[in-house]
Amino acid sequence: MLQVALYEPEIPPNTGNIMRLCVNTGCPLHLIKPLGFTLDDKQLRRAGLDYREFAKVQVHDSLEAMISSLDEPRIWTLSTRGTRNYTEANYRDGDVLLFGPETRGLPAATLDDLGVHRCLRVPMFPDSRSLNLSNTAALVLYEGLRQQGFPGMA
Repeated sequence: MLQVALYEPEIPPNTGNIMRLCVNTGCPLHLIKPLGFTLDDKQLRRAGLDYREFAKVQVHDSLEAMISSLDEPRIWTLSTRGTRNYTEANYRDGDVLLFGPETRGLPAATLDDLGVHRCLRVPMFPDSRSLNLSNTAALVLYEGLRQQGFPGMA
């Protein structure tokens, strides 16, 4: 099963949408502090509908804490600075898809530490800044699930 991780998410509706995405795909969601909201935020609940109670959400104090709790998983980072298309990755069971905060993305040092070869991007026109976080998460997660034959999904 693939896993989704949000590094310092800022916008509650995006996290709520991703929470709903994770429930509907059976994927755990990892939230890395600091969060720009509380988990009982009204906007988060509205975007996540009644899926919050079914979501497998873990909150971590840091990226390092998440990595150690998952026993050194293989991590794919998503960034506009990535050089590989997200469809070129070979996703495996247990992989983590790591997304950065909406307004600034993942820090350059984090991208470097986790490996440039694992930094992916979604193709866009050259003058585009970025896609919405929850849309990007859906694109990449479903590509990974497609590669795995949509395990457990009808």
